[in-house]
Amino acid sequence: MTDKADLNGLSSLGSGSDPSRRLETFPNHHTDRDYIVTLQTDEFTCICPKTGQPDFAGINIEYIPDERIVESKSLKLYFWSFRNEGVFHEHVANIMLDDLVEALKPRWCRVIANFGIRGGISISVDAEYSRDK
Repeated sequence: MTDKADLNGLSSLGSGSDPSRRLETFPNHHTDRDYIVTLQTDEFTCICPKTGQPDFAGINIEYIPDERIVESKSLKLYFWSFRNEGVFHEHVANIMLDDLVEALKPRWCRVIANFGIRGGISISVDAEYSRDK
């Protein structure tokens, strides 16, 4: 069951919607086992840092939580914060991975960014973190 205390610090859930780089978390009640949380979107956008043209991607996040779990609305607002940011595809996946690792301190995490075709080439970036490395 979710405790009322689990909601402490969750300001995005149930409030307005403005882009934010703040990833909110809540306690994991099942730290005695490994399980994988998967979060996906096909609606990620950012812009090319050189041309300003929009780039579209599907983002897939998988992680094995330890003490904390990411709250999904804060993740949606986090994705939105990239909409007008000029950033290379390879950097997006690694920035997301770094931010998730900082917020969650997971046992393991992977971010896969599958960008749409531009100039006949699609780019897929797979960034991974493991506490054991």
